[in-house]
Amino acid sequence: MDDHLLGWLRTLDEDRLGRILSNRPDAIAAPWPRRLDTLAQRLSNGFAVMEALRGLPLPCLELAQASLVVRHATPERVAEFLGVPLGELTPWLDRLQDHALAWPDAEGAIHLAEAVARWWPTPLGLGEPLDHYLNSWTISLDTLRALARRLGLPSGGHKRRAIARVSEVLADPAHLAALLRHAPEGTRELLDEFAWSGPVRDVDGGRFVTPGTPEKWSADHGLLYRPSWHVAEMPREVALCLRGPGHRPPFTPEPPEVATIPIDPEEVDHLMTLAAPHVVERCAALLDNISKTPLPLLKTGGVGVREVRRVAKETGCDEDETRLLLEICAVARLLAWDEQAGGMVPTERFDRWRLDEGAARLRVLLSAWWRMERSSLRRLDGRYGTLLGDDRSGPAVARIRRAVLPVLAHLPSGTAFADRAGLIANVHWHAPLLDREMLGECASAALEEARLLGLIANDSLTDLGRALAGLAARAGDENDEVVPLVEHDPMLVEASTRALASVRRSALFGPDLTAVVTGPPAAELAALLDRVAERESRGSASVWRFTPESVRGALDHGHDADELLDELAAVGTVPQPLDYLVRDVARRHGEVTVTTVGCVVQASDPALLAEIAANRRLTRLGLRLLAPTVLVGSADAERTLAVLRDNGYAPVPVADTGEITIRRVRPEEPPPGGKLVLLPGGQVAELPERPVPSGAAALAGPDGLAHIVADPTPDPYEHARRLVAAGQSAQPAGRTWAVIGRMATRLPTAQQSLLGFVVDRGVRAGITLTGGLTATISHGELKGAALDAWCEEAGDYLEFPLAEIVEVRAAY
Repeated sequence: MDDHLLGWLRTLDEDRLGRILSNRPDAIAAPWPRRLDTLAQRLSNGFAVMEALRGLPLPCLELAQASLVVRHATPERVAEFLGVPLGELTPWLDRLQDHALAWPDAEGAIHLAEAVARWWPTPLGLGEPLDHYLNSWTISLDTLRALARRLGLPSGGHKRRAIARVSEVLADPAHLAALLRHAPEGTRELLDEFAWSGPVRDVDGGRFVTPGTPEKWSADHGLLYRPSWHVAEMPREVALCLRGPGHRPPFTPEPPEVATIPIDPEEVDHLMTLAAPHVVERCAALLDNISKTPLPLLKTGGVGVREVRRVAKETGCDEDETRLLLEICAVARLLAWDEQAGGMVPTERFDRWRLDEGAARLRVLLSAWWRMERSSLRRLDGRYGTLLGDDRSGPAVARIRRAVLPVLAHLPSGTAFADRAGLIANVHWHAPLLDREMLGECASAALEEARLLGLIANDSLTDLGRALAGLAARAGDENDEVVPLVEHDPMLVEASTRALASVRRSALFGPDLTAVVTGPPAAELAALLDRVAERESRGSASVWRFTPESVRGALDHGHDADELLDELAAVGTVPQPLDYLVRDVARRHGEVTVTTVGCVVQASDPALLAEIAANRRLTRLGLRLLAPTVLVGSADAERTLAVLRDNGYAPVPVADTGEITIRRVRPEEPPPGGKLVLLPGGQVAELPERPVPSGAAALAGPDGLAHIVADPTPDPYEHARRLVAAGQSAQPAGRTWAVIGRMATRLPTAQQSLLGFVVDRGVRAGITLTGGLTATISHGELKGAALDAWCEEAGDYLEFPLAEIVEVRAAY
């Protein structure tokens, strides 16, 4: 924890602290902090700082780098260094402070979080300060004195004095210019390479020990330092002198302009209402297809191109659309690997998903795409990556997607971007920590994926895309087990409902055995027509044609003629030719039958087989007499053997070759269920395979089933008010130990000390109460004779009477 940050937080009012908590939701995630020191510890966490830094635009990062370079970086000095008015700098400095990445110290200088300084070891392309090199243990006092003599300085005094003299000379442009007049030829060119393209460069180590070379002269005069034989570095002050007093680092307060063209908003809205229902319908068709034929994986992982093309052909999907929807379904847990099936198959979640209303199904897919860490349509060397394969740059892909759409949301209403290169440059200004090369590769893919999902139309955001773009901070991770809050966002709910409001739930049946849907068909209507007819076209109007083969396919899947005609009549008027076609195909359906036989029972005595066939206790085997000496049964051979033996017969198994085979049967182990866990008080219970994660709660969905959602964080401004009040009423030092020592009398001294650390430092510990109740606690506070602490089992703050705590143990 940074003590400077804690001191600054104590000076803030409720409004400023509330803005920080709004911008840093990670700081008030469960267990939400109740003291400023705990909050400061979270705000200074290196990973959290980097996530906050990724969400800041380019001017904030340029300002942060300049503050790392300028000594005693007051806002005035940084503004002078950048060559901009102070007023132009202030909004970006406020933004850094509102994210707790920078704050003023006691003297008014800009103090940056330690993780920010670690991110830029060479800010603005400049190396470490001279003090870093001159104070190194590799440079002795004799070496410093020799360097001072070469620079024409007095060589007497202690090491600190010598360092100050050398630093003052090498940081002075006039002294450095006079020194370079006596340098060997080529020295200036060598130093300029380090000053502008350094500060660390690979070198030829031999030239640093060869007399008369620019490298040796520069090293002898303290202008270059070698941490290793083939690597040299230039100090920060030397590089700034070489760049000259007129050098101004870049500062870009305005983003690059995105060229736009006017478009028709009504057309964009119309295209959205066509694309959104199509996504839901095609997704259901893909999963229905995979439920019949599991999707196998390659030995190297992922799904092969042949399988993608097969599924695309059988479902009538475009190949790009198939790739995208399959990966979205995997992230949404609608599709998963099944060992028994030997491939990817739809999950139970898919069964619940297809029962939801269309808008809810669409939101599940959009939420999965929003957090998906793959780029389905990204091309590398002209080829797509392996579907559902590993992608090492996964998190970066998700960040690029969540950076592109918000930029489009800032374009004026009724316009679309006209230049993709200008759009990418604008995205990079808003998210400068994104890799520029990867941004160029993935941005086009993200735009195309968004177009297929109905988020973009005519190079402009639709209402769906605009609602999703505002949820970048709430997207969640691809591996989240909880339902993302994105699916329940009110704006997205409204947009998805409107996107599916124009779906058609009826069809026009023609005497030419066609069905026409004038508009986007509902998923249920499309599934019905796909089951009975062949789709001929899709778009603003979709056309299906009924053929004997298509009707027979529906009958082959278990539907009868009356059922099909009733379902078709529910969505339109069935003409007489279609009625004749269905009934005629049904009349010829089943002329040839095929029966599955579980096993064959043979005996040389016809009377014995007749007795077995008539035995009522064997009816469950489904035995039928085909010939005097042959019975067939519906049960398999092992079950038939067991039942016959239980009823007093003595059958033996016969292999396919006709030989008698008797083998030992090992009893199968019962299938694994949930896992056994030890509950407080020593009780044992069985939990399901996927219990509710810590810090999550159950939410009843539209299907009446329980979904899992993350617990909401407290209101930032309300929590800031509590933190300020807690800071003003801080307990006096030493009170914690006095109260615990007086009240927790059942604990030995060592365990009382550990309980004190739970209060004073928020450490994690396990406790046991009288009666055997156990809990894992942290972030405790003393309230009278009770310990008010975060309980991981309950997912909330609970009060534990100090007198009833009988054991405290460390929890790791």
